[in-house]
Amino acid sequence: MSLTGCLLVASPTLFDPNFTASVVLVIHHGEPGAVGVVLNRPTDLSADRLPPGWRVSDPVHSGGPVEPEIAIALAESDQPHDAWEQVGMGMWLADLDGPPVPVRRLRIFAGYAGWGPGQLEDEISRGDWVVADATTDDVFTPDPGGLWRRVLRRQPDPIRLLAGYPVDPSLN
Repeated sequence: MSLTGCLLVASPTLFDPNFTASVVLVIHHGEPGAVGVVLNRPTDLSADRLPPGWRVSDPVHSGGPVEPEIAIALAESDQPHDAWEQVGMGMWLADLDGPPVPVRRLRIFAGYAGWGPGQLEDEISRGDWVVADATTDDVFTPDPGGLWRRVLRRQPDPIRLLAGYPVDPSLN
Protein backbone atom coordinates (compact mmCIF):
# COMPACT_ATOMS: atom_id res chain seq x y z
CA MET A 1 0.00 0.00 0.00
CA SER A 2 1.36 3.41 -0.94
CA LEU A 3 1.62 6.06 1.75
CA THR A 4 1.92 8.89 -0.80
CA GLY A 5 -0.22 11.78 0.45
CA CYS A 6 -0.31 10.51 4.05
CA LEU A 7 1.15 12.14 7.13
CA LEU A 8 3.80 10.57 9.30
CA VAL A 9 3.50 11.89 12.84
CA ALA A 10 6.57 11.29 14.97
CA SER A 11 5.97 9.16 18.02
CA PRO A 12 7.00 10.80 21.31
CA THR A 13 9.62 8.04 21.59
CA LEU A 14 11.32 9.00 18.31
CA PHE A 15 14.42 10.80 19.56
CA ASP A 16 16.13 11.56 16.25
CA PRO A 17 16.57 15.37 16.50
CA ASN A 18 15.70 15.73 12.81
CA PHE A 19 12.23 14.34 13.49
CA THR A 20 11.33 15.02 17.14
CA ALA A 21 7.66 16.12 17.23
CA SER A 22 7.62 16.35 13.44
CA VAL A 23 4.83 15.89 10.93
CA VAL A 24 5.98 14.66 7.52
CA LEU A 25 3.93 14.62 4.33
CA VAL A 26 4.91 11.62 2.20
CA ILE A 27 5.28 12.90 -1.36
CA HIS A 28 6.41 9.59 -2.85
CA HIS A 29 6.31 6.02 -1.56
CA GLY A 30 7.13 2.95 -3.59
CA GLU A 31 9.58 0.13 -4.14
CA PRO A 32 12.71 2.34 -4.17
CA GLY A 33 11.73 3.84 -0.80
CA ALA A 34 9.96 6.98 0.37
CA VAL A 35 10.40 10.74 0.24
CA GLY A 36 8.61 13.34 2.33
CA VAL A 37 8.82 16.87 3.64
CA VAL A 38 8.61 17.99 7.25
CA LEU A 39 5.62 20.34 7.53
CA ASN A 40 6.27 21.93 10.91
CA ARG A 41 9.78 23.36 10.70
CA PRO A 42 9.58 26.93 9.37
CA THR A 43 12.90 28.72 8.94
CA ASP A 44 13.84 32.38 8.78
CA LEU A 45 14.73 31.99 5.09
CA SER A 46 12.65 33.88 2.55
CA ALA A 47 11.65 32.52 -0.83
CA ASP A 48 12.98 35.59 -2.62
CA ARG A 49 15.03 33.57 -5.13
CA LEU A 50 12.07 31.88 -6.82
CA PRO A 51 11.94 32.00 -10.62
CA PRO A 52 10.12 35.06 -12.02
CA GLY A 53 6.35 34.99 -11.65
CA TRP A 54 6.18 32.68 -8.65
CA ARG A 55 5.07 34.29 -5.40
CA VAL A 56 4.96 32.98 -1.88
CA SER A 57 4.43 34.87 1.36
CA ASP A 58 5.39 32.09 3.75
CA PRO A 59 8.93 31.53 4.96
CA VAL A 60 10.78 28.55 3.55
CA HIS A 61 10.31 25.42 5.67
CA SER A 62 13.03 22.90 6.46
CA GLY A 63 11.76 19.86 4.59
CA GLY A 64 14.28 17.49 6.10
CA PRO A 65 17.93 16.69 6.54
CA VAL A 66 18.58 15.39 3.00
CA GLU A 67 19.89 17.87 0.40
CA PRO A 68 18.85 21.05 2.25
CA GLU A 69 20.10 23.17 -0.66
CA ILE A 70 17.31 22.03 -3.02
CA ALA A 71 13.82 23.53 -3.09
CA ILE A 72 10.65 21.46 -3.17
CA ALA A 73 7.36 23.25 -3.77
CA LEU A 74 3.92 22.08 -2.77
CA ALA A 75 0.91 23.81 -4.26
CA GLU A 76 -2.79 23.71 -3.51
CA SER A 77 -4.82 23.68 -6.71
CA ASP A 78 -7.97 22.09 -8.11
CA GLN A 79 -6.48 22.16 -11.62
CA PRO A 80 -4.18 19.36 -12.75
CA HIS A 81 -0.99 20.62 -14.37
CA ASP A 82 0.90 18.61 -16.99
CA ALA A 83 4.32 18.64 -15.29
CA TRP A 84 3.03 18.36 -11.73
CA GLU A 85 2.70 15.23 -9.65
CA GLN A 86 -0.36 14.89 -7.42
CA VAL A 87 0.53 13.95 -3.84
CA GLY A 88 -2.92 14.22 -2.30
CA MET A 89 -6.38 15.63 -2.82
CA GLY A 90 -5.76 19.15 -4.12
CA MET A 91 -2.02 18.94 -3.32
CA TRP A 92 0.63 18.93 -6.00
CA LEU A 93 4.39 18.73 -6.25
CA ALA A 94 4.89 21.91 -8.26
CA ASP A 95 7.49 22.40 -10.97
CA LEU A 96 9.07 25.78 -10.22
CA ASP A 97 11.12 25.57 -13.43
CA GLY A 98 7.94 25.61 -15.49
CA PRO A 99 5.78 28.63 -16.20
CA PRO A 100 4.00 30.07 -13.14
CA VAL A 101 0.38 29.04 -12.80
CA PRO A 102 -2.29 30.35 -10.46
CA VAL A 103 -2.53 28.35 -7.23
CA ARG A 104 -4.40 28.88 -3.97
CA ARG A 105 -1.35 28.37 -1.79
CA LEU A 106 2.30 27.55 -2.34
CA ARG A 107 4.86 26.45 0.23
CA ILE A 108 8.58 25.95 -0.34
CA PHE A 109 10.68 23.37 1.51
CA ALA A 110 14.48 23.25 1.70
CA GLY A 111 15.51 19.62 1.59
CA TYR A 112 13.54 16.48 2.29
CA ALA A 113 13.33 13.33 4.38
CA GLY A 114 14.18 10.05 2.68
CA TRP A 115 13.97 6.35 3.41
CA GLY A 116 15.49 3.40 1.54
CA PRO A 117 13.54 0.29 0.48
CA GLY A 118 11.63 -1.11 3.47
CA GLN A 119 13.14 1.40 5.92
CA LEU A 120 9.96 3.43 6.48
CA GLU A 121 7.85 0.28 6.87
CA ASP A 122 10.30 -0.95 9.53
CA GLU A 123 10.13 2.38 11.38
CA ILE A 124 6.31 2.32 11.32
CA SER A 125 6.14 -1.27 12.59
CA ARG A 126 8.59 -0.31 15.37
CA GLY A 127 6.19 2.46 16.46
CA ASP A 128 8.35 5.43 15.42
CA TRP A 129 5.57 6.96 13.27
CA VAL A 130 1.80 7.27 13.38
CA VAL A 131 0.29 7.23 9.89
CA ALA A 132 -2.56 9.73 9.47
CA ASP A 133 -4.66 11.24 6.71
CA ALA A 134 -3.45 14.60 5.42
CA THR A 135 -5.48 17.69 4.59
CA THR A 136 -4.44 20.75 2.64
CA ASP A 137 -4.83 22.73 5.86
CA ASP A 138 -2.16 20.51 7.46
CA VAL A 139 0.27 21.20 4.62
CA PHE A 140 -0.35 24.96 4.48
CA THR A 141 -1.09 25.64 8.15
CA PRO A 142 -0.35 29.15 9.39
CA ASP A 143 0.52 27.55 12.77
CA PRO A 144 3.10 24.84 12.03
CA GLY A 145 4.23 24.81 15.67
CA GLY A 146 0.91 23.34 16.78
CA LEU A 147 0.52 20.85 13.93
CA TRP A 148 1.94 17.80 15.75
CA ARG A 149 -0.62 18.03 18.56
CA ARG A 150 -3.52 18.96 16.24
CA VAL A 151 -2.98 15.94 13.99
CA LEU A 152 -2.65 13.58 16.97
CA ARG A 153 -5.80 14.99 18.61
CA ARG A 154 -7.95 14.04 15.62
CA GLN A 155 -6.79 10.39 15.68
CA PRO A 156 -8.85 7.66 17.37
CA ASP A 157 -8.17 6.55 20.93
CA PRO A 158 -5.65 5.63 22.25
CA ILE A 159 -3.44 7.43 19.68
CA ARG A 160 -5.10 10.79 20.36
CA LEU A 161 -3.78 10.64 23.92
CA LEU A 162 -0.24 11.12 22.57
CA ALA A 163 -1.17 14.76 21.86
CA GLY A 164 -0.76 15.46 25.58
CA TYR A 165 2.66 13.86 25.78
CA PRO A 166 5.41 16.36 26.60
CA VAL A 167 7.92 16.83 23.79
CA ASP A 168 10.70 16.60 26.39
CA PRO A 169 9.53 14.33 29.26
CA SER A 170 12.58 15.25 31.33
CA LEU A 171 11.07 18.73 31.79
CA ASN A 172 7.94 17.25 33.38
